[in-house]
Amino acid sequence: MTGRRIRVRGLVQGVGFRPYVWSLANSLGLSGWVRNDGGGVTIGVRGSAIDTFEYRLSREIPPLARIDAIESVPDNIEGEGFSILASVADTLLTAIGPDAAICSACVADLCNPEDRRWRYAFTTCTHCGPRYTVTRRLPYDRPQTSLAGFPLCPDCEREYRKVTDRRFHAQTTCCPACGPRLQLCHASGAAIDGDPIAQTLDRLRSGAIVAIKGLGGFHLVCNARNAQAVAHLRLRKQREAKPLAVMALNAASLATNAQIDAAALALLKSPAAPIVLCRKGAQELPGIAPGVGSLGVMFPATPLQLLLWHEAAGRPSGSAWLDETAELLLVMSSANPHGEPLVFDNAEAFVRLADIADALLLHDRDIAVRCDDSVLLPGPVFVRRARGYTPVPIALVDDGSTVLALGGSLKNTVCVARGREAFLSQHIGGLDNAPALGFLEEVVAHLLSILQVRPACIAHDLHPDFASTHLALALAAQWNVPAHAVPHHHAHIGAVCAEHGLRGPVLGLAIDGVGLGSDGGLWGGELLRVDGAQCRRLGHLAPLALPGGDRAAREPWRMAVAALHGLGRAHEVKGWLHSRYPDLDADPLLQMLERKLHCPMTSSMGRMFDAAAGLLGVRSHCHFEGQAAMELEGLAQRHGPVTVPDGAWLQQATTLDFSPLLARLAHCNDPGYGASLFHAAVANALAHWLRAEAARHALSTLVVAGGCAINAVLMAALRDHLAGSGLALFEARQAPANDGGLALGQAWVARQQP
Repeated sequence: MTGRRIRVRGLVQGVGFRPYVWSLANSLGLSGWVRNDGGGVTIGVRGSAIDTFEYRLSREIPPLARIDAIESVPDNIEGEGFSILASVADTLLTAIGPDAAICSACVADLCNPEDRRWRYAFTTCTHCGPRYTVTRRLPYDRPQTSLAGFPLCPDCEREYRKVTDRRFHAQTTCCPACGPRLQLCHASGAAIDGDPIAQTLDRLRSGAIVAIKGLGGFHLVCNARNAQAVAHLRLRKQREAKPLAVMALNAASLATNAQIDAAALALLKSPAAPIVLCRKGAQELPGIAPGVGSLGVMFPATPLQLLLWHEAAGRPSGSAWLDETAELLLVMSSANPHGEPLVFDNAEAFVRLADIADALLLHDRDIAVRCDDSVLLPGPVFVRRARGYTPVPIALVDDGSTVLALGGSLKNTVCVARGREAFLSQHIGGLDNAPALGFLEEVVAHLLSILQVRPACIAHDLHPDFASTHLALALAAQWNVPAHAVPHHHAHIGAVCAEHGLRGPVLGLAIDGVGLGSDGGLWGGELLRVDGAQCRRLGHLAPLALPGGDRAAREPWRMAVAALHGLGRAHEVKGWLHSRYPDLDADPLLQMLERKLHCPMTSSMGRMFDAAAGLLGVRSHCHFEGQAAMELEGLAQRHGPVTVPDGAWLQQATTLDFSPLLARLAHCNDPGYGASLFHAAVANALAHWLRAEAARHALSTLVVAGGCAINAVLMAALRDHLAGSGLALFEARQAPANDGGLALGQAWVARQQP
């Protein structure tokens, strides 16, 4: 054999991988070729330095590339020189990469007055820029993207064809002579004269709200240092209390507002450029994130966004200004009024944002598929997985049939398991309105299209009334494939098993809101034995009543009254309620509880958090999902650690009972101490419970999942308590632990059905 044939699998198409291989081979004096094909990239190489080539191949890859596997076999490789061959079109299944933040080389172009891309808002190359959100169909070539209507000018064409240029085969490359253009408009639609960036900045500084078109949709933007502008945004968007994210130029610009550690900074500067939840600093930004302990932070990810800071700095040349402290701080809120899907179309923006935005900064590059910002905690821990990560697959250890999983009802995502990969969609959100259902259907169609698959089966939540369940059953009937109902918390544990490649039985702790259990009950604090498609309930939290059903999840005071009633202290409720919430009347609720009327029982850990917040007087009513629990966590962070007294919980057979802890909180007049005590006691109790049940059932692998597993205070304490226990602890890392990861777990479980 005269050489070797090397196959590289992973994210290696559309990221400058072939020019990288060409350059590496030429630098080592090797002959051969490289081309894209259906499996990734194939290389034929011949010469004396092949071993060095293979050694360096995976160690010097382009910024956006990811290698999953390299296979090398001897082969006859003929010819002289090294060339880039045409792609194998008939088998090409080109993977689409995620959208990536502007790279340093493009920033240099943007800030160079001598460069033809000086201050050009759509500067991009193979190392950065939009991918997923501009791709309509495969293969990933310019005619299949939103740039199809922008033919390359001669200068861009030369770069596109030159193998040594970083814009070689960059499908979204363009310049002011041939690419998209910006336009600032009044909410009425009338164009605003002048430079769009300068005019936008002027309006933001004066307190206006501007809708700015991003990569996956519009942001509603205002001056984060202007409390009145923030209040106007909340009022117009009907977002009374839910935290808002802020965009700053760099960490130095937020020195007093957020504690940005090394892990957070690495995420903020990564190509994904997500929103990162950081502990608040000494100086609170009024109206941005009231009551909670963290601040959502993001850095400019697109040339358009960066140009606002460039304009504010006086249009400097070079890059030194990027490290200087900048006064400009902007709220970047997703433009999804009334809880509906993200606005992503220009015409749609003028209709749906007319009553919110004072002006709209638009451009004529279409968004092919909407995609919200990702949200993470340092760790990393996903709260929301979307832009920057979708559609990067999650590797699976086993092959299997193609499965489409439709997720749950809140924080919805969908998942397609194909071969040894699981593709989790971008965040869709709650499915409680018609536009959201339309978005769900859009995402399903788009994901199946770009992956070029048709599912062999469909997975969905066990709950029969979820909109995602209805769609799953309709699609299963349409395609004549089986549909598998997966219990909610089985799917939560399954998602972690899927991403970590866990085989065999695991001990699963599902700490969550409310989900339908296999017995028809409302579960949410469960100890499960999960072994693929098999799931057995080993234990659970002592049940609490839900007075008013779902309404109790929105009104923590109801959970507090239910806790007191369950403790046999109904006679104390009126006095307690008068001291905590004097405007509320307990009589109707007590009658419901006495008569067990519309008061289903739940083992939910999420509702336990609500009960604790209600008992401490933290909050009577929630304006958004999880508000009480988030405020409780913030109080605990600010207060610091406490010692847990004896008798804070009871462990009886298969039940963990926190009644003694709730009783203490009812008469605690220091919410900070009470919040810290609650977190510490829950973590301590869970650790004792897990160690005992793991030993009893001879299980050594522990999986923790569910919405409460995102709570940083609780999980840090639980990890500490379990250290040295002999249990191997696995948590969600590549998908959200909350309902945003359900679809991954559903697909994993469905694949293992007999």
